[in-house]
Amino acid sequence: MSAQEKATTGKGIRNGEQYLEGLRDGRDVWIHGEKVKDVTRHPGLSRGAQTLASFMDRQFDPALQDTITYEEDGNRYATSFMIPKSKDDVVKRGAAFYEWATWSNGMFGRTPDYKNASLMAFGSATDFLAEGKPEYGENMKAYYEYVRDNDKVLTHTLVNPTFNHAQAQEGKYSDKVALQVVRETDAGLVVSGARLLATLGPHADEIEVFPSTLLKASEENLPFAFAFAIPIGTPGLRLICRDSYDHEKSHFDAPLSSRFEEMDAVVTFDNVLVPWERVFMYRDPLMCNRAFAETNAVIHMMHQVACGKLAKAEFIVGLLCAMAKATGKDKDMNIKGQIAEAMWIAESVRAFRYSAEQQAHPDQRGNYIPLRRPLDTSRNLFPKMYPRLVEMVQLLGSSSLMATPSEADLTNDIAHDVGQYFQTVNLDSRERIALFRLAHDVAVSGFGNRQALYERFFFGPQNVMASIYFDLYNKDDMMDRVTELLNRE
Repeated sequence: MSAQEKATTGKGIRNGEQYLEGLRDGRDVWIHGEKVKDVTRHPGLSRGAQTLASFMDRQFDPALQDTITYEEDGNRYATSFMIPKSKDDVVKRGAAFYEWATWSNGMFGRTPDYKNASLMAFGSATDFLAEGKPEYGENMKAYYEYVRDNDKVLTHTLVNPTFNHAQAQEGKYSDKVALQVVRETDAGLVVSGARLLATLGPHADEIEVFPSTLLKASEENLPFAFAFAIPIGTPGLRLICRDSYDHEKSHFDAPLSSRFEEMDAVVTFDNVLVPWERVFMYRDPLMCNRAFAETNAVIHMMHQVACGKLAKAEFIVGLLCAMAKATGKDKDMNIKGQIAEAMWIAESVRAFRYSAEQQAHPDQRGNYIPLRRPLDTSRNLFPKMYPRLVEMVQLLGSSSLMATPSEADLTNDIAHDVGQYFQTVNLDSRERIALFRLAHDVAVSGFGNRQALYERFFFGPQNVMASIYFDLYNKDDMMDRVTELLNRE
């Protein structure tokens, strides 16, 4: 049986057609003031779904399969589900993450391998979840196998809406807006409230609803302490989307936003039933706070992210070089120096990834993890690096980012003028306009600005992330050297 034929058996990788069919489940999605009948056909959502479907199809490409999939017991699964048992496995996972990211040059950030990395970590650390109740560990193992075997696409939501900032700072949540357990039944938990922000929500099969940052260990927080996963089509679950950045323009006019719109949505729950077998943590705030660190999920997620950010940084370097070459600016020493800064960013991320993979080591369960510190450094620096990369595109492009007629102007009554006046020394008018429309989509458009905001807050507020980094950093050895010098005879 071929891999493509096995895709119909529900045991391993799926193809794009199967993925799209799974989205037609009557899910409750709202955008632009209206309920969506079918996310695979809606003008603001359909092309993002089609893009992800094309990515799923690539899992069957013989030239890519050894990188992005692995074989086990006669079945082929996405590499992101593979539990690493050696440094080579960690390197293989990194190669798969990077390959997925290159398909969109990092502009479709929430590909399925991101959540797969987290789920793999939880699925291989069921002993931790069993501390709450033995069945919670069993539930997670079964869920990991279900998602892996059916190649499901996941989104997640971690953050409760803020009703009162001071209250949130105390590690408490408001029962007016936050997602909470409203009652228990024989069948499972019943939850109501809201969560944000589910990137890829309308295009996912299932949603993980996991612990939100830090919960104060108190009786009043018990209704907010849980982890579970349910299908997007579950009754009572609703997705409220932001505006779409796919304005139905051609790929020429909007080369990124026409392809890589990964919609973000606020998720509301109206008396949603969560079956007990889908519950992984409950009524234990301290366990919720420990979950991502003690399962090593955060490390595996950082690994996937670093690989994706490398592809994104490389793409911006290529864009800057192409823009400079178009007019011959690549011969100018000052321009070379400016673009060199972007190259330093890309090479820094590459070095972080390499260092982490090459220093992979066994964790407390005997599975291998990349070294955390390089990945943690990357995830703290890139939120500052990416806005700088965008600024470089803006500064280099200048008014050319606005001098961008549409594709229609290349064939209408003014086509002669466009052909005459938009050429550069190294590009004809069509090529120049296409290049700078791409730069516009990166650095000026709504799509591009969403990307910059997304990168700034990908793992959380920068001050919070920096504080966590400081606390985890091994400072003692370095301070000892200072003390030794001060005490030296």
